[in-house]
Amino acid sequence: MTQPLFAPPARLVIASRESRLALWQAEHVRDRLRALYPQCDVSILGMTTRGDQILDRSLAKIGGKGLFVKELENALADGRADLAVHSLKDVPMTLPDGFELTAILEREDPHDAFVSPKYAGLAELPAGAVVGTSSLRRAAAIAARFPQLRIEPLRGNLDTRLGKLDRGEYDAIVLACAGLKRLGLESRIRAALPPEQSLPAAGQGALGIEIRAGRPELAAWIAPLHHAATAACVGAEREVARALGGSCQTSLAAHAVIDAGRLHLRSWVASPDGRDSLADARDGAPADAVALGAASAASLLARGAARFIAPPLAEEGAAE
Repeated sequence: MTQPLFAPPARLVIASRESRLALWQAEHVRDRLRALYPQCDVSILGMTTRGDQILDRSLAKIGGKGLFVKELENALADGRADLAVHSLKDVPMTLPDGFELTAILEREDPHDAFVSPKYAGLAELPAGAVVGTSSLRRAAAIAARFPQLRIEPLRGNLDTRLGKLDRGEYDAIVLACAGLKRLGLESRIRAALPPEQSLPAAGQGALGIEIRAGRPELAAWIAPLHHAATAACVGAEREVARALGGSCQTSLAAHAVIDAGRLHLRSWVASPDGRDSLADARDGAPADAVALGAASAASLLARGAARFIAPPLAEEGAAE
């Protein structure tokens, strides 16, 4: 009988942001690890990041979504935590030296969600209605199709954003379906926006587990959580964003699905006002996911996508 390469873990610590959604994600991974290793003490180290603390400026102006990740990486580096759980759309396309994404979990609904107490969809909003979003990608996509709407920035965690909507500060807001569903708030979704209306961000709806590089035993313990199909789709999407050099200041989307054994990838990049854009669509074998992403980015660049791509800030994060 083949013996396991590593003995089961005795203790694991998960670093997580302290928002309700981030803690749900960490608890989800904790529970799955406990099911795999019943004798293991799995705990969560809650942390507040700079991205959570600075709410009066857009992410594009304070360094991008990587601000949600850095403090967790510090906890991995100094040994306070073994793994960190991230929403993949918050993770920079290139990780710092010494870290690796060791598992990508099966994806939740990747679409954007239209949320409003009065209206059933974007097309129902009257001219001048205020739509809140924290994402340049979403803002550009909405502006391109509904130029009569007023788009205003919306920061804060999920509950904060919903509270602002409920107080009447916005007529509608656009969030991720995944977060609402994970917190049992699916009833708040008036409509899931189709990709033709709002193509999702690279990695949207997927969770990634980050560890310090050079820990093969930890990678082996976490490996059963990895979902190969989701990883292929996300790999293609993140390669589009990486190859384009997209930043939090760029309206960039990439979304892939696997159907009948083929990976179908769509990419889109636009001016901030959505008036000018480029799109690409292609398909291939899931095993060639990263190459498909690179080819899609190359096609967009060849057609002039560089004019849409803002230079990254000193502390840049993901392209969403």
